[in-house]
Amino acid sequence: MSEEKLYALKNDYGEWADTNYTFGSGAWVTPDKTEREEDVRRHGGHVVALIEEPEKVVLTKEQAEIVENARISDFPGSYISSRLLMNAYVNGYTVENEKKYGVWVPHIKGKMYYKDGRGSDNLDITSADCLNDKNQQFTEAEIEHYGLQDCEKEEVTDDD
Repeated sequence: MSEEKLYALKNDYGEWADTNYTFGSGAWVTPDKTEREEDVRRHGGHVVALIEEPEKVVLTKEQAEIVENARISDFPGSYISSRLLMNAYVNGYTVENEKKYGVWVPHIKGKMYYKDGRGSDNLDITSADCLNDKNQQFTEAEIEHYGLQDCEKEEVTDDD
């Protein structure tokens, strides 16, 4: 018996065997490879090892760039110095979404800052009822750029 693997029967048409050795869409699995090999001798098909797919690592954009540079390099190990990035290189990854915030205007109840889009330094004030408007969402870097670090901020979630 092999640990951390499960074994099933599959025929040449890609169909799995169920508990009655009827091939179709269902699979009957066991951790005993020898048992499945005996089933193949009696019922046909072939033994397939099923393994769990490893979870993808969540990376920042900067970390994702390092992993992508490693993928196209002749010497990927020279790019990757941490266990997290090596795990991402081997098992895959997703890029973390940058957090966004609504920023409250101090001393004016119910008003938030709004990027008016006319230039990099133009801010306006609007009511706080539309946090789903992209111009009303600020990254940490934008909060610092506009000098809004001392303002109260509210994280924007997918629900907003």
